[in-house]
Amino acid sequence: MSAISPAGATIPDVTHHVAAVNGTRLHYVSAGTDGSPVLLVHGWPETWWAFRKLIPLLARSHRVFAVDLRGFGDSDTTGSGVDAATYVEDLHQLIEHLEVGPVHLSCQDISGNTGFRLAATHPADVLTLTAVETALIGFGLENLADVNNGGSWHVGFLGAPGIPELFLPGVERRMIADWAYPMMTATEGAVTEADLDEFIRTYARTDGWSGTAALYREIFADKGTTKALAASSPLPVPVLTVDAASGSFTEQTFRSVATSEITSLRLRDVGHLVAQEAPDELAAAMVKFMARAELPAVAPN
Repeated sequence: MSAISPAGATIPDVTHHVAAVNGTRLHYVSAGTDGSPVLLVHGWPETWWAFRKLIPLLARSHRVFAVDLRGFGDSDTTGSGVDAATYVEDLHQLIEHLEVGPVHLSCQDISGNTGFRLAATHPADVLTLTAVETALIGFGLENLADVNNGGSWHVGFLGAPGIPELFLPGVERRMIADWAYPMMTATEGAVTEADLDEFIRTYARTDGWSGTAALYREIFADKGTTKALAASSPLPVPVLTVDAASGSFTEQTFRSVATSEITSLRLRDVGHLVAQEAPDELAAAMVKFMARAELPAVAPN
């Protein structure tokens, strides 16, 4: 894992790397030298920078890795033929590349579906799953496109083939800084102008919306595959669900797709972007949850 110079913003005590996996190049950062491994996967409109406050807290007791998904941040952009299975295989091969698996996997927002599919299809890769402010296709995620019943216009917009790539280049600041972050956050000062500049930097590159388009397109192209996978391969690993702005949406979803123990956390007065708005609370819950999951099983008398 040779280090590279960061292309954009960075924080102390992390190193930047690139992994050539599954026909693409994924940018990731690493921190910490001891403890079990944690892999952090961002949502939208985010990159690894969403974990700038969380990483140092987790790195006190864990080895921490935070990745830019394909088509996001400083990872390669996507091409044609990229689908949900592609993102799962990207993470599977990244874990193999890191040579630290299995990992405590944490996914949020739109990446929750990818995290679930990875844990269901590659259970040897995953020690635990932390699901933050997310839902799964077939279990309510698609309903977020229904604007007549509380959904948001951006879900259908971002998932419409060709539309994000056509209309969003050149207006990244308007979409991200003027609309998305004010709408998604509830914690004043949690996201600074410098933070927004870092997110916008990567979305403004050539094909910078390709990952967004690919992940949101899957909401409408899934054709029942996620629901079928949940029926045939429910999650066997412990799950921590974290809800804030979504009510109990995450908890309800993952109780439907897991046979394992579910631990739930509900944060009050916090918006959708928990890792950025409430890193101390999230880190404390994750560390406690991961430690409990690592305790050896006690044999019955």
